[in-house]
Amino acid sequence: MKTPRKRTFEVEDGGFIALVILISLAFAYLLAPYFGAVLWGVVAAIMFQPQTARLAEKLGGRRNLAASLVLLCLVALFVVPTILLGINLVNEASTLYGKLTTGQLDIGKVVHDLQEALPLSVRRFIAQYGLTDIERVRAEFGSSITTGLQAVAGRLLSVGQGALSFIAALGVTLYLSFFLLRDGDRYGLLVRESLPLNPETRNSLVAHFLLVVRATMRGTVVVAVVQGALGGVLFSALGIEGALIWGVLMGFFSLLPAVGSGIIWVPVAIYLFAAGEMGKAAILVFCGVFIIGMVDNVLRPILVGRDTRMPDFVVLIATLSGLELFGLNGFIVGPVIAALFIAVWNQQRDRKLALLEQEAADMAKSREETAAHPS
Repeated sequence: MKTPRKRTFEVEDGGFIALVILISLAFAYLLAPYFGAVLWGVVAAIMFQPQTARLAEKLGGRRNLAASLVLLCLVALFVVPTILLGINLVNEASTLYGKLTTGQLDIGKVVHDLQEALPLSVRRFIAQYGLTDIERVRAEFGSSITTGLQAVAGRLLSVGQGALSFIAALGVTLYLSFFLLRDGDRYGLLVRESLPLNPETRNSLVAHFLLVVRATMRGTVVVAVVQGALGGVLFSALGIEGALIWGVLMGFFSLLPAVGSGIIWVPVAIYLFAAGEMGKAAILVFCGVFIIGMVDNVLRPILVGRDTRMPDFVVLIATLSGLELFGLNGFIVGPVIAALFIAVWNQQRDRKLALLEQEAADMAKSREETAAHPS
Protein backbone atom coordinates (compact mmCIF):
# COMPACT_ATOMS: atom_id res chain seq x y z
CA MET A 1 0.00 0.00 0.00
CA LYS A 2 2.90 2.38 0.63
CA THR A 3 4.39 2.10 -2.86
CA PRO A 4 1.36 3.54 -4.76
CA ARG A 5 1.13 6.47 -2.31
CA LYS A 6 4.79 7.26 -2.86
CA ARG A 7 4.39 6.97 -6.63
CA THR A 8 1.30 9.22 -6.58
CA PHE A 9 3.18 11.82 -4.55
CA GLU A 10 6.06 11.84 -7.02
CA VAL A 11 3.69 12.36 -9.96
CA GLU A 12 1.85 15.19 -8.20
CA ASP A 13 5.12 16.81 -7.17
CA GLY A 14 6.43 16.69 -10.71
CA GLY A 15 3.19 18.10 -12.02
CA PHE A 16 3.38 21.00 -9.56
CA ILE A 17 6.97 21.76 -10.60
CA ALA A 18 5.92 21.74 -14.26
CA LEU A 19 3.02 24.08 -13.39
CA VAL A 20 5.37 26.45 -11.55
CA ILE A 21 7.73 26.55 -14.55
CA LEU A 22 4.85 27.06 -17.01
CA ILE A 23 3.22 29.86 -15.02
CA SER A 24 6.62 31.55 -14.49
CA LEU A 25 7.35 31.49 -18.22
CA ALA A 26 3.86 32.85 -18.96
CA PHE A 27 4.39 35.68 -16.45
CA ALA A 28 7.79 36.49 -17.98
CA TYR A 29 6.16 36.60 -21.42
CA LEU A 30 3.49 38.91 -20.01
CA LEU A 31 6.15 41.31 -18.69
CA ALA A 32 8.22 41.24 -21.91
CA PRO A 33 6.72 44.46 -23.40
CA TYR A 34 7.81 46.34 -20.28
CA PHE A 35 11.03 44.44 -19.66
CA GLY A 36 13.12 47.62 -19.63
CA ALA A 37 10.73 49.44 -17.31
CA VAL A 38 10.66 46.53 -14.86
CA LEU A 39 14.43 46.11 -15.05
CA TRP A 40 15.10 49.77 -14.22
CA GLY A 41 12.54 49.68 -11.41
CA VAL A 42 14.25 46.67 -9.84
CA VAL A 43 17.69 48.23 -10.33
CA ALA A 44 16.57 51.49 -8.71
CA ALA A 45 15.21 49.56 -5.73
CA ILE A 46 18.39 47.50 -5.37
CA MET A 47 20.53 50.63 -5.51
CA PHE A 48 18.53 52.86 -3.14
CA GLN A 49 16.47 50.57 -0.90
CA PRO A 50 19.09 50.62 1.90
CA GLN A 51 19.02 54.44 1.90
CA THR A 52 15.22 54.35 1.96
CA ALA A 53 15.23 52.04 4.98
CA ARG A 54 17.63 54.32 6.88
CA LEU A 55 15.53 57.38 6.00
CA ALA A 56 12.38 55.61 7.20
CA GLU A 57 14.03 54.99 10.57
CA LYS A 58 14.90 58.68 10.89
CA LEU A 59 11.29 59.58 9.99
CA GLY A 60 9.87 57.39 12.72
CA GLY A 61 9.03 54.38 10.59
CA ARG A 62 7.04 56.27 7.93
CA ARG A 63 8.06 54.12 4.98
CA ASN A 64 5.59 55.70 2.54
CA LEU A 65 7.08 59.13 3.12
CA ALA A 66 10.65 57.83 2.91
CA ALA A 67 9.98 55.99 -0.37
CA SER A 68 8.24 59.07 -1.81
CA LEU A 69 11.13 61.37 -0.92
CA VAL A 70 13.73 58.99 -2.39
CA LEU A 71 11.65 58.60 -5.56
CA LEU A 72 11.37 62.39 -5.95
CA CYS A 73 15.15 62.67 -5.60
CA LEU A 74 15.63 60.00 -8.29
CA VAL A 75 13.30 61.88 -10.63
CA ALA A 76 15.13 65.16 -10.01
CA LEU A 77 18.62 63.66 -10.32
CA PHE A 78 18.15 61.18 -13.16
CA VAL A 79 14.83 61.36 -15.00
CA VAL A 80 14.59 65.12 -15.59
CA PRO A 81 18.27 65.53 -16.69
CA THR A 82 17.92 62.53 -19.03
CA ILE A 83 14.83 64.02 -20.68
CA LEU A 84 16.53 67.41 -21.06
CA LEU A 85 19.63 65.73 -22.49
CA GLY A 86 17.48 63.87 -25.00
CA ILE A 87 15.77 67.10 -26.11
CA ASN A 88 19.13 68.87 -26.58
CA LEU A 89 20.53 65.84 -28.36
CA VAL A 90 17.63 65.89 -30.84
CA ASN A 91 18.19 69.58 -31.50
CA GLU A 92 21.95 69.21 -32.00
CA ALA A 93 21.62 66.14 -34.23
CA SER A 94 19.03 67.94 -36.35
CA THR A 95 21.24 71.06 -36.60
CA LEU A 96 24.31 69.04 -37.56
CA TYR A 97 22.33 67.07 -40.13
CA GLY A 98 21.03 70.34 -41.58
CA LYS A 99 24.58 71.68 -41.95
CA LEU A 100 25.64 68.50 -43.73
CA THR A 101 22.74 68.55 -46.18
CA THR A 102 23.16 72.27 -46.98
CA GLY A 103 26.92 71.99 -47.43
CA GLN A 104 27.87 74.20 -44.49
CA LEU A 105 29.80 71.21 -43.13
CA ASP A 106 31.64 69.39 -45.92
CA ILE A 107 32.82 65.96 -44.78
CA GLY A 108 34.44 65.39 -48.15
CA LYS A 109 36.59 68.50 -47.67
CA VAL A 110 37.59 67.26 -44.24
CA VAL A 111 38.77 63.97 -45.76
CA HIS A 112 40.62 65.83 -48.54
CA ASP A 113 42.35 68.13 -46.05
CA LEU A 114 43.36 65.14 -43.97
CA GLN A 115 44.86 63.46 -47.02
CA GLU A 116 46.79 66.59 -48.00
CA ALA A 117 48.19 66.89 -44.46
CA LEU A 118 49.58 63.35 -44.50
CA PRO A 119 53.35 62.94 -44.91
CA LEU A 120 54.60 62.20 -48.41
CA SER A 121 55.71 58.69 -47.43
CA VAL A 122 52.21 57.85 -46.19
CA ARG A 123 50.65 59.16 -49.40
CA ARG A 124 53.10 57.04 -51.43
CA PHE A 125 52.14 54.01 -49.33
CA ILE A 126 48.46 54.68 -50.08
CA ALA A 127 49.19 55.05 -53.78
CA GLN A 128 51.33 51.87 -53.77
CA TYR A 129 48.46 49.75 -52.49
CA GLY A 130 45.88 51.26 -54.78
CA LEU A 131 44.07 53.31 -52.14
CA THR A 132 43.99 56.38 -54.31
CA ASP A 133 40.28 56.65 -55.02
CA ILE A 134 39.92 59.49 -52.55
CA GLU A 135 36.80 60.84 -54.24
CA ARG A 136 34.98 57.57 -53.61
CA VAL A 137 36.21 57.54 -50.01
CA ARG A 138 35.08 61.13 -49.56
CA ALA A 139 31.66 60.36 -51.01
CA GLU A 140 31.14 57.18 -49.00
CA PHE A 141 32.45 58.66 -45.76
CA GLY A 142 30.32 61.77 -46.11
CA SER A 143 27.29 59.69 -47.05
CA SER A 144 27.83 57.40 -44.06
CA ILE A 145 28.07 60.33 -41.65
CA THR A 146 24.97 61.95 -43.14
CA THR A 147 22.99 58.71 -43.06
CA GLY A 148 24.11 58.03 -39.50
CA LEU A 149 23.04 61.47 -38.28
CA GLN A 150 19.76 61.13 -40.13
CA ALA A 151 19.15 57.79 -38.43
CA VAL A 152 20.06 59.23 -35.00
CA ALA A 153 17.78 62.21 -35.50
CA GLY A 154 14.98 59.97 -36.73
CA ARG A 155 15.40 57.56 -33.81
CA LEU A 156 15.40 60.38 -31.28
CA LEU A 157 12.38 62.01 -32.88
CA SER A 158 10.55 58.67 -32.80
CA VAL A 159 10.81 58.84 -29.02
CA GLY A 160 8.74 62.01 -29.15
CA GLN A 161 6.27 60.40 -31.55
CA GLY A 162 5.94 57.43 -29.21
CA ALA A 163 5.49 59.67 -26.19
CA LEU A 164 2.55 57.65 -24.90
CA SER A 165 4.60 54.44 -24.74
CA PHE A 166 7.49 56.31 -23.14
CA ILE A 167 5.24 57.84 -20.50
CA ALA A 168 3.66 54.43 -19.80
CA ALA A 169 7.07 52.79 -19.40
CA LEU A 170 8.30 55.62 -17.17
CA GLY A 171 5.14 55.34 -15.08
CA VAL A 172 5.66 51.58 -14.65
CA THR A 173 9.27 52.17 -13.59
CA LEU A 174 8.40 54.82 -11.01
CA TYR A 175 5.35 52.94 -9.71
CA LEU A 176 7.30 49.70 -9.29
CA SER A 177 10.26 51.55 -7.77
CA PHE A 178 8.04 53.09 -5.10
CA PHE A 179 6.72 49.75 -3.84
CA LEU A 180 10.11 48.04 -4.03
CA LEU A 181 11.77 50.92 -2.19
CA ARG A 182 9.09 50.79 0.50
CA ASP A 183 8.78 46.99 0.90
CA GLY A 184 11.98 45.75 -0.70
CA ASP A 185 13.10 43.80 2.36
CA ARG A 186 9.83 41.84 2.53
CA TYR A 187 9.76 41.06 -1.20
CA GLY A 188 13.43 40.11 -1.14
CA LEU A 189 12.81 37.67 1.71
CA LEU A 190 9.88 36.08 -0.18
CA VAL A 191 12.04 35.58 -3.28
CA ARG A 192 14.96 34.25 -1.25
CA GLU A 193 12.79 31.72 0.61
CA SER A 194 11.16 30.54 -2.62
CA LEU A 195 14.38 29.67 -4.41
CA PRO A 196 14.83 25.86 -4.65
CA LEU A 197 18.37 25.92 -3.26
CA ASN A 198 19.95 25.04 0.04
CA PRO A 199 20.16 28.06 2.38
CA GLU A 200 23.94 28.50 2.18
CA THR A 201 24.09 28.48 -1.63
CA ARG A 202 20.93 30.57 -1.92
CA ASN A 203 22.11 33.31 0.43
CA SER A 204 25.52 33.44 -1.22
CA LEU A 205 24.07 33.79 -4.73
CA VAL A 206 21.52 36.42 -3.69
CA ALA A 207 24.19 38.45 -1.92
CA HIS A 208 26.47 38.17 -4.95
CA PHE A 209 23.63 39.22 -7.28
CA LEU A 210 22.91 42.37 -5.25
CA LEU A 211 26.63 43.15 -5.06
CA VAL A 212 27.09 42.75 -8.81
CA VAL A 213 24.09 44.92 -9.71
CA ARG A 214 25.23 47.75 -7.43
CA ALA A 215 28.84 47.49 -8.58
CA THR A 216 27.82 47.36 -12.26
CA MET A 217 25.66 50.45 -11.93
CA ARG A 218 28.31 52.38 -10.02
CA GLY A 219 31.15 51.25 -12.25
CA THR A 220 29.38 51.87 -15.56
CA VAL A 221 26.84 54.65 -15.14
CA VAL A 222 29.03 56.90 -12.98
CA VAL A 223 32.10 56.42 -15.19
CA ALA A 224 30.02 56.91 -18.37
CA VAL A 225 28.43 60.11 -17.08
CA VAL A 226 31.76 61.54 -15.90
CA GLN A 227 33.66 60.66 -19.09
CA GLY A 228 30.84 61.83 -21.33
CA ALA A 229 30.51 65.13 -19.47
CA LEU A 230 34.26 65.76 -19.52
CA GLY A 231 34.47 64.86 -23.20
CA GLY A 232 31.53 67.08 -24.15
CA VAL A 233 32.92 70.06 -22.22
CA LEU A 234 36.38 69.53 -23.73
CA PHE A 235 35.04 69.30 -27.29
CA SER A 236 32.90 72.39 -26.74
CA ALA A 237 35.86 74.35 -25.34
CA LEU A 238 37.95 73.36 -28.38
CA GLY A 239 35.19 74.52 -30.73
CA ILE A 240 34.52 71.07 -32.21
CA GLU A 241 31.15 70.77 -33.97
CA GLY A 242 28.54 68.55 -32.29
CA ALA A 243 30.15 68.52 -28.84
CA LEU A 244 27.04 67.15 -27.13
CA ILE A 245 26.75 64.23 -29.56
CA TRP A 246 30.44 63.39 -29.18
CA GLY A 247 30.13 63.60 -25.40
CA VAL A 248 27.18 61.19 -25.38
CA LEU A 249 29.08 58.81 -27.68
CA MET A 250 32.14 58.93 -25.41
CA GLY A 251 29.95 58.13 -22.43
CA PHE A 252 28.41 55.22 -24.33
CA PHE A 253 31.74 53.78 -25.52
CA SER A 254 33.18 54.09 -22.00
CA LEU A 255 31.01 51.03 -21.23
CA LEU A 256 33.43 48.96 -23.30
CA PRO A 257 36.72 48.02 -21.60
CA ALA A 258 40.02 48.38 -23.44
CA VAL A 259 38.73 50.74 -26.17
CA GLY A 260 36.53 53.05 -24.09
CA SER A 261 35.98 56.70 -24.99
CA GLY A 262 39.28 56.75 -26.90
CA ILE A 263 37.43 55.40 -29.92
CA ILE A 264 35.98 58.93 -30.26
CA TRP A 265 38.66 61.39 -29.16
CA VAL A 266 41.70 59.63 -30.70
CA PRO A 267 40.53 60.00 -34.35
CA VAL A 268 39.56 63.61 -33.66
CA ALA A 269 43.01 64.29 -32.21
CA ILE A 270 44.62 62.70 -35.28
CA TYR A 271 42.55 64.92 -37.55
CA LEU A 272 43.49 68.04 -35.58
CA PHE A 273 47.18 67.14 -35.87
CA ALA A 274 46.84 66.55 -39.60
CA ALA A 275 44.89 69.78 -40.06
CA GLY A 276 47.66 71.76 -38.39
CA GLU A 277 45.71 72.50 -35.19
CA MET A 278 48.67 71.48 -33.05
CA GLY A 279 47.58 73.33 -29.92
CA LYS A 280 44.05 71.90 -29.91
CA ALA A 281 45.35 68.44 -30.75
CA ALA A 282 47.90 68.54 -27.90
CA ILE A 283 45.25 69.71 -25.43
CA LEU A 284 42.86 66.97 -26.59
CA VAL A 285 45.52 64.24 -26.27
CA PHE A 286 46.65 65.45 -22.85
CA CYS A 287 43.12 65.68 -21.48
CA GLY A 288 42.11 62.41 -23.15
CA VAL A 289 44.99 60.46 -21.62
CA PHE A 290 45.43 62.11 -18.23
CA ILE A 291 41.88 63.24 -17.42
CA ILE A 292 39.25 61.30 -19.38
CA GLY A 293 41.31 58.11 -19.48
CA MET A 294 42.26 58.29 -15.81
CA VAL A 295 38.60 58.50 -14.80
CA ASP A 296 38.19 54.86 -15.81
CA ASN A 297 41.47 53.77 -14.22
CA VAL A 298 40.80 55.56 -10.94
CA LEU A 299 37.04 55.54 -10.45
CA ARG A 300 36.08 52.09 -11.73
CA PRO A 301 38.26 50.05 -9.29
CA ILE A 302 36.98 52.19 -6.40
CA LEU A 303 33.32 51.92 -7.40
CA VAL A 304 33.33 48.27 -8.48
CA GLY A 305 35.67 46.79 -5.90
CA ARG A 306 37.72 43.63 -6.04
CA ASP A 307 34.91 41.20 -5.18
CA THR A 308 33.08 41.77 -8.45
CA ARG A 309 36.01 42.36 -10.79
CA MET A 310 35.84 40.16 -13.87
CA PRO A 311 38.44 39.70 -16.62
CA ASP A 312 38.23 42.53 -19.15
CA PHE A 313 37.57 40.12 -22.03
CA VAL A 314 34.55 38.69 -20.16
CA VAL A 315 33.18 42.18 -19.49
CA LEU A 316 33.72 43.20 -23.13
CA ILE A 317 32.01 40.13 -24.60
CA ALA A 318 29.18 40.19 -22.04
CA THR A 319 28.53 43.91 -22.61
CA LEU A 320 28.55 43.67 -26.41
CA SER A 321 26.35 40.57 -26.37
CA GLY A 322 23.99 42.17 -23.86
CA LEU A 323 23.65 45.28 -26.02
CA GLU A 324 23.00 43.11 -29.07
CA LEU A 325 20.31 41.03 -27.35
CA PHE A 326 18.66 43.50 -24.98
CA GLY A 327 19.46 46.91 -26.43
CA LEU A 328 20.55 49.62 -24.01
CA ASN A 329 19.38 47.47 -21.08
CA GLY A 330 22.07 44.96 -22.05
CA PHE A 331 24.88 46.94 -20.45
CA ILE A 332 23.37 45.84 -17.11
CA VAL A 333 21.95 42.44 -18.08
CA GLY A 334 25.07 41.20 -19.88
CA PRO A 335 27.66 41.77 -17.11
CA VAL A 336 25.21 40.59 -14.42
CA ILE A 337 24.58 37.31 -16.24
CA ALA A 338 28.32 36.84 -16.76
CA ALA A 339 29.05 37.56 -13.08
CA LEU A 340 26.34 35.13 -11.93
CA PHE A 341 27.71 32.51 -14.35
CA ILE A 342 31.13 32.82 -12.73
CA ALA A 343 29.59 32.84 -9.24
CA VAL A 344 27.56 29.67 -9.89
CA TRP A 345 30.59 27.77 -11.17
CA ASN A 346 32.67 29.04 -8.25
CA GLN A 347 29.96 27.67 -5.96
CA GLN A 348 30.13 24.33 -7.78
CA ARG A 349 33.92 24.27 -7.43
CA ASP A 350 33.71 25.07 -3.71
CA ARG A 351 31.11 22.35 -3.18
CA LYS A 352 33.26 19.80 -5.01
CA LEU A 353 36.38 20.77 -3.03
CA ALA A 354 34.44 20.57 0.23
CA LEU A 355 33.16 17.12 -0.73
CA LEU A 356 36.68 15.94 -1.60
CA GLU A 357 38.01 17.30 1.69
CA GLN A 358 35.23 15.54 3.59
CA GLU A 359 35.99 12.27 1.79
CA ALA A 360 39.70 12.65 2.57
CA ALA A 361 38.89 13.34 6.24
CA ASP A 362 36.60 10.30 6.41
CA MET A 363 39.27 8.09 4.86
CA ALA A 364 41.90 9.40 7.30
CA LYS A 365 39.55 8.78 10.22
CA SER A 366 38.83 5.28 8.95
CA ARG A 367 42.56 4.50 8.71
CA GLU A 368 43.10 5.80 12.23
CA GLU A 369 40.29 3.61 13.56
CA THR A 370 41.70 0.61 11.68
CA ALA A 371 45.17 1.22 13.09
CA ALA A 372 43.81 1.65 16.62
CA HIS A 373 41.69 -1.52 16.45
CA PRO A 374 43.45 -4.01 14.18
CA SER A 375 41.49 -7.20 13.54
